[in-house]
Amino acid sequence: MDLSVVIPAYNEAERLGPTLERIVSYLTGRGFGYEVLVVDDGSRDATAEVAAAFADRGVRVLVQPGNRGKGAAVRRGMVESRGRRALLTDADLSTPIEAVERLEAALADADVVLGSRAVEGADVQVHQPLYRELMGKTFNLVIRVLGVRGFKDTQCGFKLLDGAAARRLFAKMIVDRFAFDVELVWLARREGLRVVEVGVPWVDSPRSRVHPLFDSARMLLDVLTFRSHHWRRR
Repeated sequence: MDLSVVIPAYNEAERLGPTLERIVSYLTGRGFGYEVLVVDDGSRDATAEVAAAFADRGVRVLVQPGNRGKGAAVRRGMVESRGRRALLTDADLSTPIEAVERLEAALADADVVLGSRAVEGADVQVHQPLYRELMGKTFNLVIRVLGVRGFKDTQCGFKLLDGAAARRLFAKMIVDRFAFDVELVWLARREGLRVVEVGVPWVDSPRSRVHPLFDSARMLLDVLTFRSHHWRRR
């Protein structure tokens, strides 16, 4: 199994079908072994049924026991992945699947490659609303102060990891919601793994479920919580 693709999904029945068709067609055309893991995070619509329709084309469906959060969904998918490499992508394909080739080139000399909207080579074709861009910049500043330095965009939902490293790191992670990206980078750096950013194309999805105030506060709390947790376990 060369590549595992992990897609967290919550109430994505409308968008998931075209996304899976594009991903599966692209991967089939490349001619290597792959699996696509759709992690249904307690959806109230037909997300699981849409994903299951692709079962004969390399798609597995993992159903969470209720809506536990994006971090929990990604963690389960990564831990249960089997690929030599593991890709995280969002159900809306804000970054097109074809951009994985940019990350693959960087993975030759790294363990974790972060797709980024803020470094050279990035192409943000449709921007977020101004308040969300400011929220993201403020959050990145705060996490640098809290010890995750050297990165301009940890929150882009497009990441490629060495498969063994992905399974090891995610098995240790505890953040269930949006700050899991920061925990991933923090843990990887603490273990001496090489983490790099690569610019990717990106289009904002108007259906983002991130609340600008509530989720920002929750993310900061999660950062403090995982740092305390992992320091105690050293």
